[in-house]
Amino acid sequence: MKNKNRQHMNLHRYKFLIIILTLFLCSNPLFAQRVTIRLASLVPENTAWGQAINRLAADWTRVTNGQINVIVFHGGTAGDEAQVMALLRSNQIQAAVFSSMGMNSITPELMALSYPFLIRNDAELDEVLEKIKPDLDARMQQNGFVTLAWARAGWVKLFSRTPVITPDDLRRLRLGSGADTQSMIQAFRVLGYQMVPTNLSEQLFSLQSGRIDAVYNSPMLTAANQLFGVAGNMADINVAPFMGAILMNEITWRRIPDRFKPALLEVSKSVEKEIEVSIANLENESIITMVRHGLKINELTPSQQQVWYDDTDRFESRLTSGPNPTFNREFYTRIKNILTEFRLNSGGRRR
Repeated sequence: MKNKNRQHMNLHRYKFLIIILTLFLCSNPLFAQRVTIRLASLVPENTAWGQAINRLAADWTRVTNGQINVIVFHGGTAGDEAQVMALLRSNQIQAAVFSSMGMNSITPELMALSYPFLIRNDAELDEVLEKIKPDLDARMQQNGFVTLAWARAGWVKLFSRTPVITPDDLRRLRLGSGADTQSMIQAFRVLGYQMVPTNLSEQLFSLQSGRIDAVYNSPMLTAANQLFGVAGNMADINVAPFMGAILMNEITWRRIPDRFKPALLEVSKSVEKEIEVSIANLENESIITMVRHGLKINELTPSQQQVWYDDTDRFESRLTSGPNPTFNREFYTRIKNILTEFRLNSGGRRR
């Protein structure tokens, strides 16, 4: 009887030791499940974005003691934004860098940030993002994605063969726009402009052949693709901010141990700030370089800029109402109200 009791006690002791060992192994980073994250980006590796993404990947591995492994696919090697979005939804990749155009399929409200000539400078963009980012993050999460970082990627500008000072100057020209930016093509058509869908890789040839007379692009893309050699005029007015973000699908976010998440978000926010500073510097350098090689900046007086703002306001109802509006009216109205208050309080200061 004593032997049976002793055997019974030993069995319980062994079970207890197995439970303790299992808990130790699960909590020990050396034995925890490693999470591999495939991150896709359209941006080339040798850019400010590309270098920042590489640092993010290295820092995520460092702060998680090697439990997060990030494989980066730079330069569109995983496909265009639509293809990458499909891969992200199916978990074939786990994170990606998107422009506001790419995120439109998740949260259409975001496109209100790109409403032409609505947000006019960096100070206004700061104010708007501070007020609406939490709501945008929440809507992203409702649709199955986590926003790791937002970043301003500069301003969209007008580049043309001949000087563009007024909206009517632009309406006389054929305006090239990326074929994948259907929302913006639709918006500019409503505004009365002659839109010609033209992929970025085709824009230089299209300008040289006379198929188009103008483009709206970031100065960095215009400089990198040598478009200013033909479209040698830049109007001194911001069309819209160019936004980017790093998203992760929620399936992967749930797999990451909670103890790592604050550090991952801290790294992401650090990269967000780094990218914004780098992009701002690169945009200025791009404009300086283009001017050095013949680009002419057509200065607009405040009253001439106001003509663009008033002209766009005439089409507000058509852009934000109807059965298929280009921009979400709720978010457009929120942004407009934020800007109205900000301009009153700041005296319309620019930065």
